Amino acid sequence: MRAVTLLLLLALAGWAGLRYLPGLLVRPGWTPAELAAVDGPATAWKIASVRDAPAWCRKVLALDGIAFEPVADRAAGGGCGWSGAVQLTGAPWSPRGPVMTCPLAVALTIWERGVVRPAAHVHLRSNLTRIDHYGTYSCRPIAGTARPSEHARANAIDIAGFATQRGAPVSVRADWQSGGDRAAFLRSVQDGGCAIFGTILGPAYNAAHRDHFHFDMANWHYCPGGPGRAVAYSQRR
Repeated sequence: MRAVTLLLLLALAGWAGLRYLPGLLVRPGWTPAELAAVDGPATAWKIASVRDAPAWCRKVLALDGIAFEPVADRAAGGGCGWSGAVQLTGAPWSPRGPVMTCPLAVALTIWERGVVRPAAHVHLRSNLTRIDHYGTYSCRPIAGTARPSEHARANAIDIAGFATQRGAPVSVRADWQSGGDRAAFLRSVQDGGCAIFGTILGPAYNAAHRDHFHFDMANWHYCPGGPGRAVAYSQRR
């Protein structure tokens, strides 16, 4: 009986450590300027440190020079709305001013700086100037279910394309199957999101995502076909 009790206590301590320790240790131990780095497990710890900590999350963005405005909480019913959200007011987002949860803003900054910009240099031999998106907030359920989508909480974004200083814009719809450097760039930025976001979906997932990447901050992890994937979650988003 004592052995069973000890195992239960150890399991509880392990769960508590995974749930709360990142926030306790990472906040004083890493600098927001490190948002440019995608460094394996440390990336997950950085994002964990801003979950459920709106003030710290906004401080991370501010210290890193991210242009944003805090957004008042919104409750729309049916599981829709947002809490602790921010509006990104600067480049490279187009349209400007997407409203999203603060942890998503942190994750996007890591992805933009640590994945997209380097990939543009490698595959397109140019500097990133714009990221096109289809929006973040939409009060709707996951396709085929009654469960709210992460979009219903402004906790997801749909990425449609990219522009650089040289060459034509890159489009998920037009260039995913085009072959060559443009397709390689798109696969690189999608797969690079696997270490950063909760759910990563794209054209290879289903026809509904043929023209965009879906990135969200769900508590599970699903990244079909990409590095860094963990537990697969089968619900369509």
